[in-house]
Amino acid sequence: MEQRIVFTGGGTGGHVYPGLAVAWALRRSWSGRITWVGSRRGIEAEIVGSSGIDGLEFRHIPSGKLRRYLSFQNFIDIFKILGGFVHCMIDFLKDPPAAIFSKGGYVTVPPVWAAGLLKIPVISHESDLDPGLATRLNMKKSSAIFVAYKDSIQYFPDSIKPRVHVSGNPIREDLFRGDPREGRSLFPGIREGVPVVVVLGGSLGAVQVNNLVQENLPRLRGKAVIIHQYGKQWQPPGEEPGFYYPRDFIGPEMKHVLAMADLAVARAGAGTLWELGVLTIPGILIPLTAGSRGDQIRNARIFEQTGAYQVMMDPEAEEFGTALESLIANRQKREEMASHADALPRDAAGIIADRIMTIIQQSG
Repeated sequence: MEQRIVFTGGGTGGHVYPGLAVAWALRRSWSGRITWVGSRRGIEAEIVGSSGIDGLEFRHIPSGKLRRYLSFQNFIDIFKILGGFVHCMIDFLKDPPAAIFSKGGYVTVPPVWAAGLLKIPVISHESDLDPGLATRLNMKKSSAIFVAYKDSIQYFPDSIKPRVHVSGNPIREDLFRGDPREGRSLFPGIREGVPVVVVLGGSLGAVQVNNLVQENLPRLRGKAVIIHQYGKQWQPPGEEPGFYYPRDFIGPEMKHVLAMADLAVARAGAGTLWELGVLTIPGILIPLTAGSRGDQIRNARIFEQTGAYQVMMDPEAEEFGTALESLIANRQKREEMASHADALPRDAAGIIADRIMTIIQQSG
């Protein structure tokens, strides 16, 4: 049977899209199978299934969430995690992977720990400034850990630091092939010369951001085009051709949407920030605060220092509307902000893919 590499990650798009970028880069030198291990209910199944990567197979495992607070659900999820571990052990014994690439998220713990027990090489990537819980649980099992920032190294124990390497965040290559004309064809009625604002609440949406946008639609009408990815569990206002285009999820066509964007309003997930940065799209960042470990706040502050982004912490609707309206009206300011955005490494996916191949060759 042809050998395979296993990718794992999920829960949000930020744990999937960068992994797919690595998978695309890996295809330059790896002709074998690639399997993505994720959860049954996560967003990863949909994203991986529409990736278009030749020979990429998705498999789901039982998975439980790793919460940072007391909950009875934690007790139940322990058994789901154990179930996922047993599932991976059986799968890896029957069909041993050449290596595992972990992109983060709670679903990665069972496959990484199974790989560690079976002496299968593990390569991990952490997008945020400081490692999340899954990365901390997986780091001792990892042969190499890639991080986005040089400052991230300080958050790892001294015994782990020799295995930590700075790569930046992997970016989907197809984002650089976006065509604004294709984007406009997806949203009939957009007039030339009107600033386009893309609202990205993350792959799962963000109610706070959605509500801020909705409350300010009246003052923005006629001044901009709003393309709004609102996610799940939120009911948007109706579409207004030429002005407001709500979408629950924007998939492969995102490259065309971003190609015509003049401004972005977004959460501060590491993947989203990096994509906006390399595409030189300035904007307003509204980091997640409630129920968060603070990673989005730290991410946002790093990008704010570039001068390309304005960070707003839990803004009121009036405050947010004033800031957004000001940027829409000031083209010179937008262009100045955009000029500060393009200072990020772009080849993280290739760097990581090359290291995966090197580790496979060394272990073989």
